[in-house]
Amino acid sequence: MNALQNPLALIGRILLALVFVPAGFGKIAGFAGTVGYATAMGLPLPQVGVAIALVIELFGGLALLIGFRTRYAAIALAVFTLVASFFFHAYWAVPAEQQMVQQLMFFKNIAITGGLLAFAAFGAGAFSLDARRKA
Repeated sequence: MNALQNPLALIGRILLALVFVPAGFGKIAGFAGTVGYATAMGLPLPQVGVAIALVIELFGGLALLIGFRTRYAAIALAVFTLVASFFFHAYWAVPAEQQMVQQLMFFKNIAITGGLLAFAAFGAGAFSLDARRKA
């Protein structure tokens, strides 16, 4: 399994980054719409919240992708994902016909948080900028 550790860590970072980097760019392209959605969901200070989300998703996702300060990026993304889950996928507070999808999205985010915490615990692997900085 050791032979697969670094390639799998790279693939894991790429796949997790695919969640965050496009979302960050999407918030740039549709900032006003995202603020409107955040307002409708009851997010306090929606413009500030969306701006913070944009920075965390874009820069945290890119840092995760290239393996730069991976532990910090993973922790920031994990906290962000966990908090966002409670605001945007509160399946317990929606009508019954919407609960299944929101519950699925909520627990998907919980699983993503788990994957991020694994990178926070174990690092990015050898195929990363973090590994090159140590060498």
